Amino acid sequence: MGNCACIDSSARVDTAQSHHTSSETSKNSSKTSISSSGSRCAFTSYRGKSTENLPTPRSEGEILSSPNVKAFSFNELKNATRNFRPDSLLGEGGFGYVFKGWIDEHTLTAVKPGSGMVIAVKRLKPEGFQGHKEWLTEVNYLGQLRHPNLVKLVGYCFEGDNRLLVYEFMPKGSLENHLFRRGAEPLPWVIRIKVAIGAARGLSFLHDAEVQVIYRDFKASNILLDSDFNAKLSDFGLAKAGPTGDRTHVSTQVVGTHGYAAPEYVATGRLTSKSDVYSFGVVLLELLTGRSAVDKSKLGVEQNLVDWAKPYLGDKRKVFRIMDTKLAGQYPQKAAYTASTLALQCLCAEPRLRPRIIDVLETLEQVQAPKTASKNSLSDHQTVSDSNRKSPSRPHRSSTDRKPTASSLPPHRQSSG
Repeated sequence: MGNCACIDSSARVDTAQSHHTSSETSKNSSKTSISSSGSRCAFTSYRGKSTENLPTPRSEGEILSSPNVKAFSFNELKNATRNFRPDSLLGEGGFGYVFKGWIDEHTLTAVKPGSGMVIAVKRLKPEGFQGHKEWLTEVNYLGQLRHPNLVKLVGYCFEGDNRLLVYEFMPKGSLENHLFRRGAEPLPWVIRIKVAIGAARGLSFLHDAEVQVIYRDFKASNILLDSDFNAKLSDFGLAKAGPTGDRTHVSTQVVGTHGYAAPEYVATGRLTSKSDVYSFGVVLLELLTGRSAVDKSKLGVEQNLVDWAKPYLGDKRKVFRIMDTKLAGQYPQKAAYTASTLALQCLCAEPRLRPRIIDVLETLEQVQAPKTASKNSLSDHQTVSDSNRKSPSRPHRSSTDRKPTASSLPPHRQSSG
């Protein structure tokens, strides 16, 4: 699929001055606020087939009375987090601060630290970039959707000026931290593919729901990992219902994260499920290269991951040049080539030429456990020697020398939310 055109640097959006994140643990990415989300969504099974169609509540009261989540009091969450003590702090994002807490697994009441079920509590800061609408959208979608690759929303707090969200605790944190945090243990190849597959399953579930959900903010900081490195999508504040009937897209305000958003969406405000597929392609590149989508510490074309990597994608002779040096050559050549070709397909400038996420998932599953593995020659699966590796430009800099940065997308003022 090497003939598929990818976006160039002219498609990038300008850097804004504000920098914040939607992730529990990241401080380096940012996004704008959201307008009202879509008309309804579906409660679907693990395989994406609808088992119960739940209309999206029309009023705030209906959303907040969801039977799938608990309405916590502020005092309950104060007790669960030891009064939001600094030593309970897990991280800070655009929404606010995230604290570790403990509740009883059955009664969901606060318990002594170290006992019961661990939770993550996000507390909205009034001056934060994300406001009540995003908070409500999160409750709306995660209050209805259940899937092994979506983070579970346990409950919320809506009391006075307090807005909090309560999630299952994800002990391994975000994919972004594992790839880019200084001193992080490098993720081996098999874990990277496992994470990509889990994230693709989560997106496939959303896209194949009876009423499609477009995630709209797919990025490494929004992919959380459990103790076994199973990936779960988090932060649904920008999620939006997909087009219905004979509509081909949804026209909306442009929101998302610089470096991950599809070029046609940035240019026109026209949103489709293929916008998510493009973002998936960027994250797949991050997994392959160990580089962030946007890195201002680098110079020229290397600042934008897609621009830097695209000349090497889908080329068996060149793809090893962009592979993460922290892998130390420990990956199958054929699998790396297949994954890089898949990334190229996802990054096609023409949305209709991008694969569906379900097709992306199937390809990744074949990469993980190819049916013809026993028939492949040893050369197909030999690892790359460090001595044969070359950098396509300057020597590959360690992730410890770089802080991934991104900027919010400017609103598309000609489109309605």
